[in-house]
Parts: sequence; C-alpha cells; structure tokens
Amino acid sequence: MIDTKQNLFESSLKTLGLISVNEEKVNSINEGAYREYIKALYLPKGGKLSVDFTVYSPKQAALFFVAPNQLLQIETTGAESGYLIFYNRDFYCIQIHDNEVACDGLLFNNIHNMPLVEVDAEETVFIDYLFRQMKAEFELHDYSLEEMIRTYLKQLLIRSTRLWKKQHLDTAIREQNNALEFFRKFTLLVDAHYKKKHTVADYADLLNMAPKTITHKFKRLNLPQPNEIIKSRIVLEAKRLLVHTSMTAKEIAYELGYDDPAYFSRLFLTKTGESPSGFRTKYHEHQ
Repeated sequence: MIDTKQNLFESSLKTLGLISVNEEKVNSINEGAYREYIKALYLPKGGKLSVDFTVYSPKQAALFFVAPNQLLQIETTGAESGYLIFYNRDFYCIQIHDNEVACDGLLFNNIHNMPLVEVDAEETVFIDYLFRQMKAEFELHDYSLEEMIRTYLKQLLIRSTRLWKKQHLDTAIREQNNALEFFRKFTLLVDAHYKKKHTVADYADLLNMAPKTITHKFKRLNLPQPNEIIKSRIVLEAKRLLVHTSMTAKEIAYELGYDDPAYFSRLFLTKTGESPSGFRTKYHEHQ
C-alpha cells in the first residue's frame, strides 16, 4: 500500500516512510512516533539534537543515522526543513555482501558510537537530490516505487558510509579493512551479549583469541580500550532504562547481569559522574 498523503509505503511486513522535518514535526519525533524504525535524518545548517544523551550542533548540514533502540531528541531543526526517512529491517537490511551498509553497518553500529555525518556544500547537492527523488517517487504513485526508493536509500547509505569513514577514522584504520571489520565485529558482539558478558575475556572466548590480542589490536590503532567499550555499552543501556522505564537502580542492575547492585551503581557513577537516581532526576528536570 502506498499512502501518498503521508509518503508511506507498506507491503506485507515491509514499511518505509519519508517526512519533512520542521518544528511542527519535532514533538511527534521526540515522543517516539518513529522509535521502532531504522532512521536517517537529514538536517540543514542550524539543527541541534541529541542521540543517546550526546548533543550534536553541527556547523553545517548533517546526516544522523539512528537505530530503533536509540533515543533521538531534536531541539531545533534550523531555518530550513530537513527529511526523515524511516524503515524496518524487512524493507532494507543487507547482511551478506554489503556488511558496511547493512542495518548494523558502520553508520548504525560503530566503535565510536558516532551517528553523525557532516555534509559539505558539494555533498549537499547529491544528498538533496536523493531525498528529492524519493519524495518524487511517492508523488508518482508508480508500482516500481519500492525498488526505486530502495535504490536511492542504498546510494544514501553507501555515500554516507564513505563520508563517515573519512571523517571519523584515522587513515591507518581506513587502510586496514580487516582491522576495521574486526572492530565492527567486536562491537556487534558487545551489543548482543552485554547483559551477560562483562569482560574482555568473555568476548575473547567468542572470538577464539587471547584477551591480550584484542587489547593490543585496539591499542595499536589508538582506539578506546575494549573494556571501556563494554562498560560504555552497559552504562548506555542503563541510561535508556532510567529514562524510559520506572525500574529502580537495583532492578536495572539485575537486568544488566549484575548480582551486586552496589557494584553496578559505583560503575555508573564512575562512568557518568552521577548516581543512577541522580541521572534520572536531572534528565527529567531538563525535559
């Protein structure tokens, strides 16, 4: 089904939508209307938002890639309207041949937890073109809409992945594709097992290598240490639970695999500078 009034495509289990992002749409986005979807958000210069509690105020046009479990809050959209394309895994999720541009590719799951791609004047022309073409496809109401938009979406993801690597990876890492794939594999494993596996040794077992080998790989390319990546992912989930649920710190500790809630609270305090209850209070007061 194609709903041209809302720029929404639905067929079987597949869903894709495109909306203009302006001040009128901010509330519905912030309240979670699109939380269950994979999202690519394009904001012209002047936008300000946060993804998973990190605030971004790019000096130029920017793209943000947000996974379904991430918290997106737009503070301002800037003078010009942007675009939000949202879709589910059934509509687009390449996992066999194009790992870097899959649902769990570099844009959505990377070692720096960085969802931002800045778009300079030259790239803006191409990005604007892609979104305008997607919008035009909805207006055509043609039977080929699904495949055409999937083609434009893939171009957007490929172009953005190239920009992301250029902006956020050292040359040494970019030139070592095997190393880059290893780091991505490590973060994917952490994302899948962080509730039960809390040490580098746990992931070394999954990767069939020594813990020191993993640590050395990260250190050699001046990346955050693997233990920090594990702990940061645990604390990030704790923040999400503190914001989205009424669970107590003790219940969250158990949910994240800690039998000793006091130890978990100390970990949270060390990583954030606040107690779990203090973080929750501060966040809701700000909201």
